Amino acid sequence: MSSATALDEPAVDLELARQHGLTDEEYSDILTILGRTPTFSELGIFSVMWAEHCSYKSSKVHLERLPSDGEHVLHGPGENAGVVSIGDGLAVVFKIESHNHPSFIEPRQGAATGVGGILRDVFTMGARPIASMDSLRFGPLEDPRHQYLLRGVVEGVGGYGNSVGVATVGGETSFHECYRGNILVNAFNLGLVEEDKIFLAKAAGVGNPVIYAGSKTGRDGIHGASLLASSEFDEESESKRPTVQVGDPFTEKCLIEACLELMSTDCVVGIQDMGAAGLTCSSFEMASNAGTGIDLDLDRVPQREVGMTPYELLLSESQERMLMVARTGREDQVREIFERWDLDVQVVGTVTDTGRMRVSFGGQTVVDIPVDPVARSSPRLERPAAPAADLGERQKLDLASVSPEEDPQAALFALLDTPGLGSKEWVYRQYDQLVQGGTVIAPGGDAALVRVKTEDWAPTSKGIALAVDCNPRWCWLDPYLGAVAAVAEAARNVACTGARPLALTNCLNFGNPEKPEIMWEFAEATRGIREAAMKLGTPVVSGNVSFYNETSGRSIYPTPTIGMVGLLDPWDRHAVSHFSAAGLDIVLLGETREELGGSEWLALRRGLEVGNPPQVDLAAELRLHALLEEGVRSGLIASAHDISDGGIAVAAAECCMSGPRVMGAVLELSETSRPDALLFSESTGRVITTSSRAAELCARAQAHGVPAKRVGRTGGSRLRLGPGGSEPWIDVEVEELYAVWSRAIPRRLEDL
Repeated sequence: MSSATALDEPAVDLELARQHGLTDEEYSDILTILGRTPTFSELGIFSVMWAEHCSYKSSKVHLERLPSDGEHVLHGPGENAGVVSIGDGLAVVFKIESHNHPSFIEPRQGAATGVGGILRDVFTMGARPIASMDSLRFGPLEDPRHQYLLRGVVEGVGGYGNSVGVATVGGETSFHECYRGNILVNAFNLGLVEEDKIFLAKAAGVGNPVIYAGSKTGRDGIHGASLLASSEFDEESESKRPTVQVGDPFTEKCLIEACLELMSTDCVVGIQDMGAAGLTCSSFEMASNAGTGIDLDLDRVPQREVGMTPYELLLSESQERMLMVARTGREDQVREIFERWDLDVQVVGTVTDTGRMRVSFGGQTVVDIPVDPVARSSPRLERPAAPAADLGERQKLDLASVSPEEDPQAALFALLDTPGLGSKEWVYRQYDQLVQGGTVIAPGGDAALVRVKTEDWAPTSKGIALAVDCNPRWCWLDPYLGAVAAVAEAARNVACTGARPLALTNCLNFGNPEKPEIMWEFAEATRGIREAAMKLGTPVVSGNVSFYNETSGRSIYPTPTIGMVGLLDPWDRHAVSHFSAAGLDIVLLGETREELGGSEWLALRRGLEVGNPPQVDLAAELRLHALLEEGVRSGLIASAHDISDGGIAVAAAECCMSGPRVMGAVLELSETSRPDALLFSESTGRVITTSSRAAELCARAQAHGVPAKRVGRTGGSRLRLGPGGSEPWIDVEVEELYAVWSRAIPRRLEDL
């Protein structure tokens, strides 16, 4: 095929390839693969499919080392989402993905389409989406720009999720200077499916029709999630606003119902959503997964704009679109279902045995390239990796040189007043947390909990616990240990409900992988995830990599966000994270060590982000999980709250304030260390529990090898923390703490 066409497209050369984000070496490889100069449309295909966001070229070598098999795993990485069995012929499908750069440029639509995209990843597998979470990170909230971004992102997440009818049941929101130039918007979704009704992204069956369904294609989103997410930001980032997609949740709702209805028939051979890189990515990946080829006719693609070119049709990232392969002769049945839901549907191609993607437009062949080098055999890089020159200085901390906290009570007020540790109710009250009627534990606790109902809405005894976690400061100080801690905390939060952690998904947010120090952070973090996932028995079944979270050379802290899923059966034997009744004994599980490195107290009260993060004992974490599961199931444990950011002082305050009513408590801490270390140390593997049978709980803990001690009692109106028999270090009305904690975010937004 000649590289020239009658379409009046730009002539392709090395300079144009560079403008598309391709390296000189990659352009040379394209010439070798094709044996000629690519057409403009072919160049566009290579540019998006070989970009970081689609090819994972810088991360493949590390991701392949993550454990992805396990007793409950039905499908791991490589599909649209991971699938894990929960017994009785049922499975959950889940994944977390980033929509960082689009959300920074256009927060409402960027966040909304991030939610829409993750929903499609889940229902593409045949699952009904039942629960969403998010992990949101912004710069300082005193910055008007980040007040605007927070409002826009939350509006986008809530507006899309609420409209489409999927509950947003949990998540995390944090603030740090490192996100001033690059916010993070990570969206998680989980769906329910019967094990024998799972659909995969394969273009199988030579001669089968390739069918487009959903919204019409427009020019929005061209080079959006594909190239926008594969380069750094700079002063010109605002000009990229037109590359952000625009979503329609009401169309998405129709698409969900139409797809699930179609999947109840035997019409579908394979199906995939059109996400990043649109029609290009979905068609190439489906063909690659099946070892086939596809002939596409772009003239048949439903269009909402006049005069669209092949390049635009192939690369558009317009939302709410699906590509499927149906069985020959079933086209009319497919068409009838989608038309009844008022969705566009059109046969746009045919599966072939050529192993090539051949695309026609206006009677001309505009693309004719092999599938495999574009998809499965796309570039694979082993980039140089080396720790940052100042890493050793970051990790230095001589606690003896840090002045002790003179006013622990004032420190607690200051910590609870930060947007990161303050109440997130301003965020999650804008989300529909209860739609579909399955929510048992809503946002505000350690983990969410949703009931499992079958497709005909019949209830079961099963519940699914979900949590997302990461401490970026720890990952910046030690990416390996920080990643281990993220997996451990997510699993611990799930276990605090009484559930058994089953598997995880991850969203790996990092800076520019072309810099050795960033690549080293990534390698160390994935090594940490591997170690923790293997030892905790929680394989990695899906995920996403987001590189180039960097503006004008300044990177975010490494942020490997972990989404953990666990099973609780029966669901009604669960623990909450707040104090649920007065007169209960408070039992502290785990051991407090003098670990203030990387802590919230050290950063806020001493202005230091230094030291080594707390150590993580994964064997001890497993013993703790077993104790929590047994204790909750047997009724020994009424509430359980993980101790993390801010230490036991913040955790105790949260136990007093995060329930339906405030409640006081007295906690007596052994004076074996400096008071600020006892109060604000962030030692891992600790949980505040309550019980009416404290002696029995402590005995069970001893049998499991978990340190446990009765430290206090719930009730009254004050929170008292201090050594037994002495003046408490903290003695305050809980209502006073609540007044500060509950307004940490709202008061910073009042001037808008």
